[in-house]
Amino acid sequence: MLIDTYGRVATDLRVSLTDRCNLRCTYCMPEEGLQWLTKPDLLTDDEIVRLIGIAVTRLGITEVRFTGGEPLLRPGVVGIVERAAALEPRPQMSLTTNGIGLKRTAAALKAAGLDRVNVSLDTLRPDVFKALTRRDRHQDVIAGLEAARDAGLTPVKVNCVLMPGLNDDEAPDLLAWAVEHDYELRFIEQMPLDAQHGWKREGMVTAGDILASLRTRFALTEEGAGERGSAPAERWLVDGGPHRVGVIASVTRPFCAACDRTRLTADGQIRNCLFATEETDLRTALRSDAPDEEIARIWRLAMWGKKAGSGLDDPSFLQPARPMSSIGG
Repeated sequence: MLIDTYGRVATDLRVSLTDRCNLRCTYCMPEEGLQWLTKPDLLTDDEIVRLIGIAVTRLGITEVRFTGGEPLLRPGVVGIVERAAALEPRPQMSLTTNGIGLKRTAAALKAAGLDRVNVSLDTLRPDVFKALTRRDRHQDVIAGLEAARDAGLTPVKVNCVLMPGLNDDEAPDLLAWAVEHDYELRFIEQMPLDAQHGWKREGMVTAGDILASLRTRFALTEEGAGERGSAPAERWLVDGGPHRVGVIASVTRPFCAACDRTRLTADGQIRNCLFATEETDLRTALRSDAPDEEIARIWRLAMWGKKAGSGLDDPSFLQPARPMSSIGG
């Protein structure tokens, strides 16, 4: 079991498969990209599968989410999913992607055992997509979403970040589109995880702003805390249901008290919080032939020291040294 001093138990593992990405989203990284991890620093496929196995069989993990960077850039992603699906007990498995590679991989991922996907798409307008991501790949994401739905990787969830002056007027249009195509839309407040450290609380599009915009066109009925559980998204029924829309308000409505996540970076570090400024090294233990129980012990200690909250509401908050692309949102 992965328990901390506040009694929270981690059952959800986020696994970053790579720090690389084929987009350059303005809220994540600079246009020229970043200094990527070298191949020797990255965990191998075998090392990733071994750590997932330890988490599932020894530490109580029941859900695994594959992230990046962009996880579909990992050549062995389908094989990793297939091997994780063979574990006993079998974890629920999902993947967060920018969608560009989904058209060619969705069917294979489903056959390997992946249950569902989250796809990032911030706009319905190709010109705004190009401005936000610095790449002209909007249609590839749309095609990837359709492929995921057709392959049965459902519910297909669409993650959207609204940015002032770029796409902050699109919330109602995005929700109408998601309802039409049977996707579950989730808006995410912009978080201080950009490589440029340019995030500012002032002027950000908040959960309150998003809900006010949506209510100009839709009737929203809150699901309530009982339905939410430990999920990061607050959800509302749209026009009485069955479609839902979610809002992940990490900045203005933090949900740290119910957090059940632990994070493994692409280079084998454990992060007990997305906003942590410290990490715990598992890669060295792996490569020193440490037994599974020793690795599990190190992991338990890493989670035991988890702080009560993210610290975002503290004036002395320090932004993590690693951007979102390196730590697997």
